[in-house]
Formats: sequence, structure tokens, C-alpha cells
Amino acid sequence: MRASRACAATALACAAVAMSAPVAAATNGPSNVTVNPYSVHQGGTISITANGCGHGGTVTSNAFPQAGLSAGAKGYASARINDHATPGHYNLAVKCNDNAMVATHRFTVLAGRGAHGGLGGSIGPSDTDMAVGAGLVASAALGAAVFVARRRNASGSRA
Repeated sequence: MRASRACAATALACAAVAMSAPVAAATNGPSNVTVNPYSVHQGGTISITANGCGHGGTVTSNAFPQAGLSAGAKGYASARINDHATPGHYNLAVKCNDNAMVATHRFTVLAGRGAHGGLGGSIGPSDTDMAVGAGLVASAALGAAVFVARRRNASGSRA
């Protein structure tokens, strides 16, 4: 009799697990959304990763055009921030193709385009740079003229 109760309890537990499996699969959606970098300049590129979108998905935000999320256990997307996006905090939304659930993540858009690194001198001097340079050249010329004039007077008085 005890064996039949144990078998009945085991069958009931297996049935409960079997009934809950479709519910667990149905709630699987985007999770662990990450953004790199968290703060990005206007016109910069942001990388997004999310778990749970085995068939891919989409990433949307007001700061950039819709981007596609790659399929797989961990999906990847990259998006270029609009040049004229207003600086401030934004949210992005990740939606899987095979699920209606949506996961969000926050990021920040910074003003400006950042440093002009790596341009190799392709940016010419500004008007201020030219004025400072001209002033330095004029000072050097005036100093040289004074030096030569004083030296000439000193050598002329010895003769």
C-alpha cells in the first residue's frame, strides 16, 4: 500500500512539472540587456546585448533608428545615435521576434561629437591660432631688432 502511495505521489509531481513547462517556455523573453558605452556622444555608436531572443529581435529608441538583434542565446545589435539627438537620458526597448515581452534599458546621450582624435592634422588652424602665431613672430622680430641695434651701438663706441 505504501508503494502505491509513493507511485501516486511521484506521478502527481511529474504531472505538475509537465504542466508548468509550457508556461515557463512562454514567459521566456529578453533579459540581461546591457549597453556599451552607457554614455555616448551624438553621432556615436552604441552596442546592445540581450539574452533570451533565440530567433533574433529588434531594438528601438527615440535616439536611434530601429536596429536588428542577432539570433542566438545572446543577441547583439549596434546602433548609431542620431546626430541631432537631444542630450539627456533615453530608454531603449528590446523585443524578441518569437515573444511579445519587452525589456528596457537606460542610456545617456552626451552633447557634441567628442574628441577629433586620429585626424592626423587634417583640421587647419583656427583664427585664434593664427593670431597667436603672428603675435609670437612679431615679438621675436622686434626682440631681434632691439638686440642687433644694441650690439651695433656697443661695437661702434669702441672704435
